[in-house]
Amino acid sequence: MISKHNFIAGSAALILACGIFAHSNSVADDASRGEVIAYTCLGCHGIEGYRNAYPSYRVPKLGGQKEAYLVLALQGYRDGSRDHPTMNAQAASLTDEEIKETAAYFATLGAETVASGGSSGASFAPAQTCAACHGQNGISVSPGWPTLAGQHEDYLVHALQQYRDGTRKDQVMGPLAAGLDDATIAQLAAYFASLEGLETTEVE
Repeated sequence: MISKHNFIAGSAALILACGIFAHSNSVADDASRGEVIAYTCLGCHGIEGYRNAYPSYRVPKLGGQKEAYLVLALQGYRDGSRDHPTMNAQAASLTDEEIKETAAYFATLGAETVASGGSSGASFAPAQTCAACHGQNGISVSPGWPTLAGQHEDYLVHALQQYRDGTRKDQVMGPLAAGLDDATIAQLAAYFASLEGLETTEVE
């Protein structure tokens, strides 16, 4: 006869297993729906070295980027706290659920280098403040903060300049970037771009 204790323990394990299975299915479903929505995105983000026309810089790599951060970024383009005409128009058409699904899809692509931990022993004195959120080797330590390792150097320069001049709004990054001169921005961008990490989301 099964004891009451064993029955409760077994039931709890079954419920937990079902919950994990349901969550896994939910994530897979989000990514599957996101793949359809992201077809347009890949016209720029799925091409190695594809450049924004003006100002000229390579569009950001998304392979290996944090899902939660991608959600925040798309919401920023939708609400106008990030300024980019094409991205503002694209994001304006997305619901909260579609943003979540799109982010879930991109988070499944090209994440091997980030998942393996990126560059080991990386260190750069001017980047110590950045490392508190973005990681010593540029691999983000929080789901809501972007991984910078391997990102295009010119895109990082552009992003930091936008934070500095206020065209990209963020309560943390705004004040931090405000004190950066062009030379320091260039140094930080070059350092993080040199690390192993993000990849272009090329799809076969």
